Amino acid sequence: MQGTGAAKGFWGLLSGAEQRALWALGLTREYPPGATMCVEGDPATHVFVLVTGWVKILAVTSDGHERVLALRGHGDLIGEVAGDTTGHRNATVQAVDTVRALIVGHDRFNSFLDSHQGAAHAYRRTMIQRLSDTSTMLRRHSVTSGAQRLAALLLELAGRHGSGVNGEIHVAMPLSQEELASLAGTSRATVTRAFQNWRKRGFIRTAYRDITITDIQGLRQIAD
Repeated sequence: MQGTGAAKGFWGLLSGAEQRALWALGLTREYPPGATMCVEGDPATHVFVLVTGWVKILAVTSDGHERVLALRGHGDLIGEVAGDTTGHRNATVQAVDTVRALIVGHDRFNSFLDSHQGAAHAYRRTMIQRLSDTSTMLRRHSVTSGAQRLAALLLELAGRHGSGVNGEIHVAMPLSQEELASLAGTSRATVTRAFQNWRKRGFIRTAYRDITITDIQGLRQIAD
């Protein structure tokens, strides 16, 4: 199963000519697993375009706990807002696996959007999707259980990063159960119970950092 439309990420929405033009404006860098790409509060001088790999978007709560805000992968744009608002990073970005990223200065990136209408449209589409996703998440948190939010999260990850074979969707899962719990706004115990229940019902198979959705409709019914 391949993501469609907005699920492609910013890079996937660009034409070949636009990708080449943007590539020429920046530099590429590789980050090993666990590397911190930027830290909350740092000056926001550039954007990242993820070429390969996964990253976690993190924030530290007032009591010192680390919270996973989002998971980004191939084609996603990171750090695009802070440069135009506060001028400082509003979250920490950490590589989950080996990440290759295109780094472009904010001024160059904005000039690129100004001179490439298709890229500007792709950027607006990406931002609208982010806002829609955030709005949906906030609504779901008020009316759904932790297990429902977890099911919706797995389906979202499958849609964006999964590969389908014989009606099943495989997702190389870069998050621990504790991190999945944080992202879904629930507890680790809820994640553990839900996975046990869904395995028994034949909805999923799990391995270390690996999930296969074997009954997509069953998981959708839980999410809904």
